[in-house]
Amino acid sequence: MNLKFWQRKQPPAGPGDPDWEKALVTQVVQDSINDRRSARRWGNTFKLLTFLYLFALLLILRPLDSWKDLGLSEEHTALIEVKGVIAPETQASADKLVTALREAFEDENTKGVILRINSPGGSPVQAGYVNDEIRRLREKHPDTPVYAVVADLCASGGYYIAVAADKIYVDKASLVGSIGVRIDAFGLEEAMENLGIERRLLTAGENKGILDPFSPLPENQREFLQAVLNQLHAQFIDRVREGRGDRLKGGEELFSGLFWSGEQSIELGLADALGSSSYVAREVIGAEKIVEFTKKRDLFARLADRLGAALAEGLLGVTGGAYPMLR
Repeated sequence: MNLKFWQRKQPPAGPGDPDWEKALVTQVVQDSINDRRSARRWGNTFKLLTFLYLFALLLILRPLDSWKDLGLSEEHTALIEVKGVIAPETQASADKLVTALREAFEDENTKGVILRINSPGGSPVQAGYVNDEIRRLREKHPDTPVYAVVADLCASGGYYIAVAADKIYVDKASLVGSIGVRIDAFGLEEAMENLGIERRLLTAGENKGILDPFSPLPENQREFLQAVLNQLHAQFIDRVREGRGDRLKGGEELFSGLFWSGEQSIELGLADALGSSSYVAREVIGAEKIVEFTKKRDLFARLADRLGAALAEGLLGVTGGAYPMLR
């Protein structure tokens, strides 16, 4: 046994020992030093863990587009995702897409812009806003081309946006088209009658209850709604003809609401060629490096959206609204 170690650990002998006071003070000081070292180690460990937690939280919550400036010092292709339903307060809202488009076009190192579209459509107003902005930016920045690249689906409102691009690239199995407008509603008046339930709807305005699912739809209201849809459809067709011009090779069936595969869409002039985002960046634009400008929603907003949508669908069975949709 190490004698020195054993001797250090022995308690003071007592008041009769001449070195008792010195030994007691030494032990108290040594114990205090050990306690401080232990507390310092735990404190440093806690601070490190706290820092790592906050750093990880920052990475999760900070939108990805806020980091893109780290890679903008050389020529690149700007990428903007048009993903999901095109509607207010969604990932593919006009606000987010227009903001991303402006930043992409105004970046001095952007050599070209790609809109990667995977959308079933949505609001004609939102899609129209984006179409207008693409046309404006193309005119303002004539040396910066913009291409639409279709993933799985580019239907209705998604195609409304795509036709504003210089060219449209698709995969051979993409689904493209669905040029039309729809309103979703239900007619439950007979079910109410069979169940013996009386509908009590009070309105100020003869047509204020139009499309109420528990009331019959009079013929004059049906004709009115059809006229509105026809007008929106005509606006959609005009934008398609303006964007595609002489490249359209089909007839009126193009505007009937049908959709086609990517290969068929090229034959009909709805699209131009086969190609992915990386292919277009590398071979068409000539800037293989891709920088994403998509405006991402923060984590809490996305979780809230998913929770809200799940509750609405689960409790109410909501799948559509009684307003025009390019879907």
